Amino acid sequence: MDERSNADAETAQPRRAAGRPRASESAHGSLAALLNFVRTGEATTRQELENQSELGRAVVTDRLATLLRLGLIEEGELGPAIGGRAPRHVRFRPRMGMILAAVLDHSSLAVGVSDLSGHLLAEHHEAVELAAGPEPVVQRLATLFAWMLEEHGSEGGIWGVGLAVPGPVEKPDGQKLFAPALSAFQNWDGFPFVEQLATLVGAPVWARSGVQTMTMGELKSGSGVGLTDMIFVKLGRSISAGVISEGVLHRGAQGAAGMIGYTFVEGGNLETVAGSEALGREARQAAESGRSPYLAEALARAGEVTVTDAGHGAQLGDPFCIDLLGRCGRAVGEVLAPLANLLNPSLIVLGGNVAETGDIVLAAVREAVYRQSHPVVTRDLRIVRSQMGGSAGLVGAAQVVAEALFDARFLQGWITLGSPREHPEFKDFLARAAFDTSARPAKPRPPGGPFA
Repeated sequence: MDERSNADAETAQPRRAAGRPRASESAHGSLAALLNFVRTGEATTRQELENQSELGRAVVTDRLATLLRLGLIEEGELGPAIGGRAPRHVRFRPRMGMILAAVLDHSSLAVGVSDLSGHLLAEHHEAVELAAGPEPVVQRLATLFAWMLEEHGSEGGIWGVGLAVPGPVEKPDGQKLFAPALSAFQNWDGFPFVEQLATLVGAPVWARSGVQTMTMGELKSGSGVGLTDMIFVKLGRSISAGVISEGVLHRGAQGAAGMIGYTFVEGGNLETVAGSEALGREARQAAESGRSPYLAEALARAGEVTVTDAGHGAQLGDPFCIDLLGRCGRAVGEVLAPLANLLNPSLIVLGGNVAETGDIVLAAVREAVYRQSHPVVTRDLRIVRSQMGGSAGLVGAAQVVAEALFDARFLQGWITLGSPREHPEFKDFLARAAFDTSARPAKPRPPGGPFA
């Protein structure tokens, strides 16, 4: 080859730095990269895929043929022609498999089923007494999941389960798939809940804290769509926050990021001052003492008073209820202001039953945050109430599983097999879960123990 040919060859092909080949240059890596381009909509025609992946036309054509054969993508519609033949789009097949989601709260559970894009197809909510112990809860989840799959099944079966629980969930130590202990429920100590659920359902389980899945839900389908920096705050029996920074959920070193309920404010920590149980106690005392005529009537009528009653009273102009919820909102805002200064979010979303009481809590949070934060931080900051309700946690739990399934490293392990159910880590997870379930007999503490 002469010098001119050498120069032309060097010009025609991009140079790669010395060392190991890029992951995208391997069959598994290039398949995974192209699938994720199509799945996210970043590139959906052959020309776009060539440009984004920096792979040659022949390689892209071969890899797309493989993805079509595996059933992970399908041919789509024709795009507009620009100086030649109209390009054919390809699209991801989100119904190739299903994702199950479950949210456990102190007195309720919710289940849902989604496609592989994390789009929620159906959901169900019901009351449950978690203090009765874990065994009936895991059996109930399995029953509800089976019912949902009968209604919304797919050819590829279950690809994963997302589980949201109160309190922090331990992060894995170098493992993608593992079964964390659910420390939020003290009377479940020693019960292999995650392992048993995985064994019953036949799919690995990814567990997260409830507030983190709600945060992901708001980012995916709520007020945070299109944003990269936001804070979600759950105001309920417990108070905690989820943080999205540059598009990524921040979990913390032990998975316990966002436990703002333990922050000290005037009168105690935030949870004991502004949590729903604390507000309910104050409301009952006001009803019994006659300080709130509205709450006194509610107590006489129903035999109990809740934070929801306080919200109704505030909307009807009851002075005590207005003051109670105003104090709650100011305390929350005083804790959020330093976080706003630290993280500079573009959005703060308030969720949970305290936030749902009306506009008084929201207005008080806004007033405290705007007053105590730097003007640059608050210039474009929006503080809103969640409109997703109980769906946020389910959407977020499904999204956690979808992101894990299509994580580049994990995806390369199953892409040529057509389904993550064939991934060696999947099979190892299920084998370990089955062994742990049989080797560690379920010995939860007697029911009735307090929640953490």
